[in-house]
Amino acid sequence: MSTLQVTAERLVVHPHPNADRLELAQVGLYHAVVAKGQFVTGDHAVYIPEQAILPEALIDELGLTGKLAGTQRNRVKAVRLRGEVSQGIACTPAALSGVDLAVAAAERTDFAELLGVVKWVVPVPVSMSGQVESAPDLLRWVDVENIKRFPGIFTAGEPVVATEKIHGTACLLTHLRDGDRILVSSKGIGGRSMSLIADEGNLYWRAVRAHGLDQTARKLAAALDADRIGLFGEVYGAGVQDLHYGASAAQDASLGFGLFDIAVDRGGAPVRWLDAHEITTLLADLGLEVPRVPVLYEGPYDAEALLRLAEGTETVSGANANIREGLVVRPATERLSPVLGGRAIGKIVSTAYLLRDGGTEYE
Repeated sequence: MSTLQVTAERLVVHPHPNADRLELAQVGLYHAVVAKGQFVTGDHAVYIPEQAILPEALIDELGLTGKLAGTQRNRVKAVRLRGEVSQGIACTPAALSGVDLAVAAAERTDFAELLGVVKWVVPVPVSMSGQVESAPDLLRWVDVENIKRFPGIFTAGEPVVATEKIHGTACLLTHLRDGDRILVSSKGIGGRSMSLIADEGNLYWRAVRAHGLDQTARKLAAALDADRIGLFGEVYGAGVQDLHYGASAAQDASLGFGLFDIAVDRGGAPVRWLDAHEITTLLADLGLEVPRVPVLYEGPYDAEALLRLAEGTETVSGANANIREGLVVRPATERLSPVLGGRAIGKIVSTAYLLRDGGTEYE
């Protein structure tokens, strides 16, 4: 998941092609359906993204009682309104009536706390949790922001690599040279600098052992003379999330895994993320066979082409068994992003995935 920020944004307003009383307010590359005349191009409004949980008072103020998602009807979710996908809410809450939203937009002020908006966090199944311990040396995964929200992450024509986004759960493994230790965690638990104590029933430890990831990490650490090696991959299959790709978590042999990143910490230098081609070459040179997420595109960055590529059916199963969740896009040569203030990486989520019924989002 991406981070939750409730920010002021400059809107571009478009006609709604199928409704006389509605318009489309554009934020980045998102469209939020709004009442006609509520905003004009150049106005600033507060944008509340998907996966946000709203307090009852704000829901009532916005006239959204009973119209949001979730059992308590308080969660923002992508919806289709008169044929157009609406992602997030553009609004001007009364609590911010004295705020200069243009200034707030320039300063990237986050209004989430003031408005009582929090991120939706799903309780995870027992197999995906477990006993934990403090792990300050764990290499953590990053929040991958949506390119539609931050279209300036990449520049047109920049060489990029786009991999298929698999709907599973992120598995974090860190090898520590000091003591030859292996730390294993999930994205959510790892985000708190905690690791999972080894347990034969735990999903993440099962994936590590089933795919020999601990031994892979040790060999990579030796080859790169690294103090820490981080392996990041997606664990998937029936019993993990609602999309299964023909795999199953019932048995170790059928549990799916796809490596998507490697991080290297060596000699006190900043942690380095390996380029996609570096990973390919390194694994081949060491004779290591690790399942990886499919590469769907390599070439110059073209936002419109990648938005189209994010749709359709997946390639993971080889049988088009599920809808495609989307893409994860990285520069061909790893770099930092001034837009994000960190690593340049972004995702595009397919419309079919956003609008599906009965979806799960465990992390």
